[in-house]
Amino acid sequence: MTSHHAEHHAERPADHRDPGHPHAHGHADHDTELDWSALLPLLEQSAELQAPLYREAGQWLAGLLPAGTVRRVLDVGSGPGVLSCLLAEVFPYAEVVAVDGTPELLAAAERRATAQGARVTTLHADLPGELPALGEADLLWAANSLHHLGDQRAALAGFAERLRPGGLLAIVEGGLPQRFLPRNPGIGRPGLEQRIEAVHAEWFARMRADLPDAKDEVDDWRALLADTGLVPSGSRTFLHDSPAPVTDAVRHQAVTQFTRYREAFGEALAADDLVALDRLLDPAEPLGLHRRTDLYWLAAHTVHTARKG
Repeated sequence: MTSHHAEHHAERPADHRDPGHPHAHGHADHDTELDWSALLPLLEQSAELQAPLYREAGQWLAGLLPAGTVRRVLDVGSGPGVLSCLLAEVFPYAEVVAVDGTPELLAAAERRATAQGARVTTLHADLPGELPALGEADLLWAANSLHHLGDQRAALAGFAERLRPGGLLAIVEGGLPQRFLPRNPGIGRPGLEQRIEAVHAEWFARMRADLPDAKDEVDDWRALLADTGLVPSGSRTFLHDSPAPVTDAVRHQAVTQFTRYREAFGEALAADDLVALDRLLDPAEPLGLHRRTDLYWLAAHTVHTARKG
């Protein structure tokens, strides 16, 4: 299980979500498999740029928990540990455990924690089978990782079992797709990003169907959390807003993301959309991502919470 976190930035190239995600084995369709170690730069870059958003989300979670009671935090599907280190900032007296199934991502999390002096340890675990090995926690955070487990209802029940009495489960799922361009970017037909998102939605459905023990669930996260025996304690959506003119780092993120679109979805796009995508990625194109002045980055991430009685 590899985290979002990101993410659905990398594993859901047309979406806004998390930087890191759980690694699931046994996909039936190679088209839906993800090379998490290859996605490491994109996962790190996306999470780092959105750090203020996730720090705000962490502070909201801290307000839902009694002060000083959080001693152990599980970041399930941690990826390269960007959010693990942010959780360590928000909960300075807690041991934060970055849990992932990809060794390269855990190694990146260890390097980051060491460099920042963060109170973060790592744990390699392939979920859901190794859930009991995670131990107990006062907070279990899963950012865009749950949807990489076939039976999400069973996974949530397993997460709930990891919580100590009074503990909090927080999952990042849903929100809104990320956007970088105006509806009419002046290249090709208007609405290119929306059509990429439609292609992504088909891919995401295949990805979900290919997972071991895949179950089709309505994304009613409050109801699913309540069905585990936890008490829903609220949902909030956090905004990432980088308006034009953007920084070089955000422009680089846009180029990286659209390059990912090209690699992942190029063959599924209409011929004229593929031409438009190539023009957007051309450094010499005046209206391309490298040079246009109206580039922005807008996304929304939703956090759903529930408490153990």
